[in-house]
Amino acid sequence: MPPPPPLGRARRRAATAFDAALDDAELGAARSALGQGRWQPVRALLARTGDDWDRRGHRVTVLAQESYTAAWAREWLLAEPDSADAAVLLAAAQVARALRGKEKPDRARESCRSAAALAPADPTPLLGLLMLERALGPQDAVVRAFEQVRARHPDHHHAHHLLVARLAERRADAGPDPLHEAYDFASWAAEQAPADSPLAILPVVAHAERYRVLAGAGFEPADPAASGHWTGRRARQVMKAAFDWWLEWEHEGHPRRLVDLNYLAHAKVCEGRGAEAAALFHRIGDHPTPQPWSYPDRDPYPVFRAARDRALGTG
Repeated sequence: MPPPPPLGRARRRAATAFDAALDDAELGAARSALGQGRWQPVRALLARTGDDWDRRGHRVTVLAQESYTAAWAREWLLAEPDSADAAVLLAAAQVARALRGKEKPDRARESCRSAAALAPADPTPLLGLLMLERALGPQDAVVRAFEQVRARHPDHHHAHHLLVARLAERRADAGPDPLHEAYDFASWAAEQAPADSPLAILPVVAHAERYRVLAGAGFEPADPAASGHWTGRRARQVMKAAFDWWLEWEHEGHPRRLVDLNYLAHAKVCEGRGAEAAALFHRIGDHPTPQPWSYPDRDPYPVFRAARDRALGTG
């Protein structure tokens, strides 16, 4: 049986909490309704989202994080057994549960494959599989899942971030390597994407993910601003190219643009480019993301707030 709806009003999330919904108000409203036991607003939300695959992936993965989602997705499937939307939401929720140790990974994998068969054009169930393999699977399973996502949506934003993060962890004990495959992959993906694609920011993401790995292995200091990781010639070129792309192509409507903005602002802070960081913080507003402010092992919200205050002169 699904859980009973909570008594009273849905509790508002703390203003200082990270909200995975970012600035998607429709998503936040549907999530609140689901928390009250009403799955119909989620049904309507996903129907409206259609084949905007990056937005669909963002919305499904955010909804899937809630502890009650799997139960209500099953309730939805009982009412509409042929619903691809209900199947993908259940699969994503089972992936989230498996990542928390609350579900058997193989069961989540099977749900992702079943949902993918129901919707042959939709990369979202395979995004769920990629999230699972990125955390729990071997390298070949990660690459295979990524290629399956990419076959359905070549420029899938979240999928590219997941693969870069996993690639960055390879050969962690070998130390800094300017030719590391995470850099190569990110550069290739940015070059082959359309000119207006936000994958142009992927080399910055790769740089931050490598810092996370190198600092965790003891090759970089725990304070990224004290590291030379962002000040070398190659790093400066990557940061400049990404910032210039943002100035020309800023995508105000992309559902995950705030993820990119947080990575880019973090890079500009670490590079010591305060004015450029300030412009990015203005765009971020009240929508920080835990990564990369938590890297390598820090409390992300105070780090974000201190960096923002310094850049904006409000500290």
